[in-house]
Amino acid sequence: MRAGARVYDNRNTRLTKWLNDGIPPAQVADWAGNSVAVLLATYARCFEGQLPDLKRRLEAAGDLPERPSSG
Repeated sequence: MRAGARVYDNRNTRLTKWLNDGIPPAQVADWAGNSVAVLLATYARCFEGQLPDLKRRLEAAGDLPERPSSG
């Protein structure tokens, strides 16, 4: 493996971990030296397991939208 590929793999792992840990994308993009758009285009599928926490935070703030009734 080329040395450059290994550095990129380490960087990719770190950015993915930060995003999965819930660090705001704007902060991760700043640390990575990228724009938020580039970061999200590259790592859009990296946000795992955050939905339950986001729902709890929205419910606590009273900002969770109502689900439309079916029928």
